[in-house]
Amino acid sequence: MRSLRFLSTTPHLSEVVPFHLSDIGEGIKEVTIKEWFVKVGDHVNQFDQICEVQSDKASVTISSRFDGVVAKLYYGVDDIAQTGDPLVDIEVVSGEGPEAEGSAGGADVQETEAIQIASAASSSSSGRSGKALATPAVRRMAAQHNINLNSIQGTGKDGRVLKEDVINFIESGGLEQQAPVVSKPPSSSAPLTPATATPKLKQRPAPPPPMMESDRTEKFSPMARAMSKMMTAALQIPHFGYKDEVDMSALAKLRNQLKHQEHKVKISYMPFMVKAASMALREHPILNASIDPEAEMVTYRANHNIGVAMDTPGGLLVPSIKRVQDLTLMEVAEELVRLQELGIKGKLGEADLKGSTFSISNIGSIGGTYAFPVIAPPAVAIGAVGKIRQLPRFDHEGNVIRAHIMNVSWSADHRIIDGATVARFSNRWKAYLENPASMLIDLK
Repeated sequence: MRSLRFLSTTPHLSEVVPFHLSDIGEGIKEVTIKEWFVKVGDHVNQFDQICEVQSDKASVTISSRFDGVVAKLYYGVDDIAQTGDPLVDIEVVSGEGPEAEGSAGGADVQETEAIQIASAASSSSSGRSGKALATPAVRRMAAQHNINLNSIQGTGKDGRVLKEDVINFIESGGLEQQAPVVSKPPSSSAPLTPATATPKLKQRPAPPPPMMESDRTEKFSPMARAMSKMMTAALQIPHFGYKDEVDMSALAKLRNQLKHQEHKVKISYMPFMVKAASMALREHPILNASIDPEAEMVTYRANHNIGVAMDTPGGLLVPSIKRVQDLTLMEVAEELVRLQELGIKGKLGEADLKGSTFSISNIGSIGGTYAFPVIAPPAVAIGAVGKIRQLPRFDHEGNVIRAHIMNVSWSADHRIIDGATVARFSNRWKAYLENPASMLIDLK
């Protein structure tokens, strides 16, 4: 990777050059401006944060490629920007703009990689507007409680405000002493915060949102546009639905035993479900396939890249755990935690969000028993699991016992998968979960 040049301190004539929105990911053509970290007249250095943009899949921080003074902002917050269009004009020393380095107003591949790495590193550096350092999820949490983040002393790296800092601020009575903050009315399209990311406050629960006084019309967000296109295509697929219940009692007992052992990450039920799905897919590879209806071709995927639907602050995302067939149960758990943490922070990358061959949605983490999961083409199958509930059931001797019951709903592409195949796959997956020891026998 060639090094990036810094501006000389020797006085030169200045010129205004456009800073273009480079390609930030495969297939992404447009983004929404979510927040500006600079304003006209601000001086910026290389790698300083310019703005945060939201694609249809993830949030990305855009950083400057050179030193200079911001001369113009082309967009306002919530405006749509197209890849390749200018974001800002920056006044730089003559001859030191991007054109001088042969990039025609945009970063070349090597520079783009350097900028993305620097962007990640600079996420802990101060924004030009003097705002407190915090992730979008923390900002959203503060807004819900009408908290001015500048009133909180962050304990994260470089003073970053963490969720724990917000919680401690609330519980210590800081709301009465903070600087005034003007809250914005919540958007009706704001997604639910995932249960795993929502802290349980002992005091001062969030007040209900104010009633809307009139109708409001707004454009689709990038996430909503992507979902609209995907679901329109998905509902062209003839879905076959299959539902069953799984007795998770043995797995609940095993998981309780694992709680008392030291592990790198907390092991939830989901890693077992993901690994069991991969093992069942070995016997029924048609569920891990993709199809080309026009060419009437079926491609059986060798790798089990199992997507796990997540309800993130940015909306529904489905990152995938790659090559599950080669991972241990603990490795699956570690990868799942990594993806969940990135999802909460809005930092899931394109590599995490593409390539899924089969998916599982844990609707039970929010609530519900059964669901109708919708297949995302080109995949041909998807599952949704409900909440694990303690219910009365009969044992082998006819006695009523307390059992941990979970319901599962499968959807399969009925053009190439018949109902019997779905039932056999589900039975195999169910058998692994109801008898975890059997997983050890078949584990490879």
